[in-house]
This record gives sequence, structure tokens and C-alpha cells, in this order.
Amino acid sequence: MSEELNDLSVLDEMDIPEVLRDEHPDFSKKPKIKPTTKRLLFRLGAFLFGLVAFVILGLGAIATRQMFTAAPEPTAREAISPPETTGNGAAPEAQILGHFLYPEAAPSDLVPVSADGRFQLRPAAAEKFLQMQADASSAGINLVLISAFRSIEEQRHLFFDVKEQRAQDTSQRAEVSAPPNYSEHHTGYAIDIGDGNAPDTHLQENFEDTAAFQWLQANAARYSFELSFPRNNLQGIAYEPWHWRFVGDQDSLETFYRARNFNQ
Repeated sequence: MSEELNDLSVLDEMDIPEVLRDEHPDFSKKPKIKPTTKRLLFRLGAFLFGLVAFVILGLGAIATRQMFTAAPEPTAREAISPPETTGNGAAPEAQILGHFLYPEAAPSDLVPVSADGRFQLRPAAAEKFLQMQADASSAGINLVLISAFRSIEEQRHLFFDVKEQRAQDTSQRAEVSAPPNYSEHHTGYAIDIGDGNAPDTHLQENFEDTAAFQWLQANAARYSFELSFPRNNLQGIAYEPWHWRFVGDQDSLETFYRARNFNQ
């Protein structure tokens, strides 16, 4: 019996694998990773790093492009219209020879103030002038219209051609007539008035001695008309008792007083 037990003991040691017979396995030992697995992990890490770097660089490039991209060109609606230019292509000065730059009224902005349609004004000025003329007539005063709206082309003739005919130098002519682009008559708010009972005083300084001028001095402001060039005016323009302008609405007021907003 003891021999059989010995034989079994020998058999057991021979038949049981070594791993099963290891009663105290060492868990401190790390499992070995196969070389193939290492290569796969390395490649996966490199791919992920490259992907992140590509995304970061792409976003940076987009931001840089937006930063340095030029602003879009303005559309036709947004574009600023260039100012009207003179014959040499330059924009006219705001003030020259004592006269201020004024816009020319469009034909559609004017209405006739004479039976033959020769004289025109802006509607507000026309209405007030006709009312003033009628009220003056009721008082025995004969106000006659000598000039109203005047185009830039008409002013060009009055300034340059008449200057040559009278052999006046430029400064002399500017004292009694505005250069083209600088006449109050361009606006459709300015008028030259005479006394129908004293036609020899038309456009003369002695118009101030007429009954018409005396009536205008006393009453013109009631119709929003004022004298443009009184004696010793700051612009240095010759005294013109016949030249009056309408300042009875927002547009006319801004037209004349913005132009006069200069260092006096």
C-alpha cells in the first residue's frame, strides 16, 4: 500500500503542469506586451496627435485670413457722390472773393412767379413774394421783380463776359457780382426787386431812396425776406438795397446760414 502511495505521489508530480503547481504566483511581474501591439499603439498615438495639430493649424489659418481680408467695396447705394467740380476738375471752394458756395436748384424745384414764366423761385419763396407784392400794391407800392432764380451758366455770363466788357479786374467784379457757383440766385430763394414807379433806380444804390425800399425795410421780414448785402457787410460785398433773400423755412435758413458759418 505504501508503495502504491509513493507511486501516486511520483505520478502526481510528473503529471501536474508547472503552472498549476506554482502555489505562490508572482503578481508583481508586468505582463509582456508583444512588439506588434506596441507598434499599433505608437501609430494610433501619432495619428491622433497629427489630427489634433491639423485641426489647430486649420482654425488658425481661417482666423488669419479673416483678419487680413480687405473690407468689401461699397455698393452703388453706399457710395458717396463726388461734389460738383469746376472746369479744371477740382471741387469749388466753400468761399471765394467774399461769396459763398451755393447749390443750383433743380428745374423741378422751381415754380413761375411772373405771368410769362421768365422768373422762377422755389414754391415757399414764390408764395411769400406774391403775397408781399400784393400787400405792397394795396398800400400803393409797386414792387417789380427784376431777377429771381439764375443758373450757373447765366451767372458765368454775368460775371466773366460783363467783367470783360467793363474792363473790370476780378476783385472789382466780385464786389458787385458773384462768380458762377457762388450766387444766392442759384438757390431759388434770392430776388432782385425794383420800384415800378422809379425804374431808373433799378439795380442802383439810390433804390434806397424809393418808396418801394422804404416799404420793404418796414415789412419784408413779415414775409421772411431779408436784405442780403447791407452796408458794411462782413463779406465785403458792395451794398445792394435791391437784393433780398427768403429765409422762411428750414431749407432756406440752412442754405444761407450754414454757408455763412465762417470765422468772422
